[in-house]
Parts: sequence; structure tokens; C-alpha cells
Amino acid sequence: MSDQYLMAHQDYANVPGDVNNLFEKEREEFERMMMIYNGAIREVKTKLQVLNDELSITRNRNPIEFIETRIKTPDSIANKLQKKELPLTVESVRENLNDVAGVRVICAFLDDIYKVADMLEVQDDVDIIKTKDYIKKPKKNGYRSLHLILEVPVFFSKGKEKVRVEVQIRTIAMDFWASLEHSVKYKKNVRDAEDIVYELRACADVINRTDIHMQSIRDKIAYIE
Repeated sequence: MSDQYLMAHQDYANVPGDVNNLFEKEREEFERMMMIYNGAIREVKTKLQVLNDELSITRNRNPIEFIETRIKTPDSIANKLQKKELPLTVESVRENLNDVAGVRVICAFLDDIYKVADMLEVQDDVDIIKTKDYIKKPKKNGYRSLHLILEVPVFFSKGKEKVRVEVQIRTIAMDFWASLEHSVKYKKNVRDAEDIVYELRACADVINRTDIHMQSIRDKIAYIE
């Protein structure tokens, strides 16, 4: 999948190479930080699963098809900090990076995306820090998805901490497109890759029209007795 969304458990105590040395002075604090991000992912995933269960009753179907989670690797974290010309410290990670912990929500229909986002927003322990709607305003390459930066409390034995999590919500078709587009970035033949990017841009528009059409058909079916 795009961005390598995987299960959110990784072994940070045995990271090889230079990255291990970058955070060596803060090794214990770095591991604790990653544990906190894992906790935040569990909090958000549980909330989404509960919402999905509720909507399956009120709407007689599950709007969320599946949920994927991931934690950035130490290497990815270090690279992002370096690109931003920021210090390679735990404090810098927590202050400047909003996407260390990520959750991707795959929905069947367009209106499900906004319904899920609205239900997250009204929860009194969830703060929406930032919203980027790439569905209403797609990226130039055709990418579509709703991105939310959430701040959620994670509870521990000695209190709680608020942690930021990036949530991406998209349809199945959008996710399939994003996976293909992501793979182009790793191709060496630039000329052929540019041709593929052009084709993908056209496909993105087709996918968007299809998502709208499928939702319209679903709405019509709902009125049939």
C-alpha cells in the first residue's frame, strides 16, 4: 500500500546504521516516544471501529471497509527532519512532525468519508488540528483524499499525554489509485514514468466520476422497497 501502511509495531531498540546513532543520546526517550505514538494509533483505531459499529446499525451497513495503521521508521523520521533542516532530537520530532503516527481509513462511498470525519470531530476528547481536503481540491497529479491531523489523549499509569495522529480517509478507488501512483516514484526510467503519470492523472478524473456515480446509484437503490 502507499506509504507502506503496516501494523504499528516495530522494534526500535535494534535499528541498524547511522539512524541508530542519531538518536543514541536519547535512546530511552525515543523508544518511549514511539510507544506513545503506538498508543495513539490504538486510541484512534478503536474510536473508528466503535463508530463503524454504530453506523452499521443506524445505516444498516458498515461505511468503513478497512483500517490500516503505520508508524514512521526512525530512518524516515530522520530523513524528514533533515529535509526540513531541523535538529535530530525527540523534542524536534514531537514539535514539528504531525505524521509519525498514521491511520488510513478506506470507505466505500464519498459521503462516508465526510460522515466519519464529522463523527470524529464531535468527540470531546479529539481535537482537529488541521484539515486538508484533497477531494474537493485535488493535488495536481490527481491525488484525492481527506487528511486530518488529530490530537488525542493517550492514558498512562501516571497521567495522560496528547498526541498527534494523521488520519487519511478515502474511497477504495482512491486508495487503489494512490498505490499505483506511489510505485511510479521508484522507477528509474523517468521518461516512461512521466507517461504513466499523465495516464494516472486522467484515471484520477475517471475514478472521481465513478465514485460520484456509484454513490448516486446507491442512493437510488436505497429508495427501492
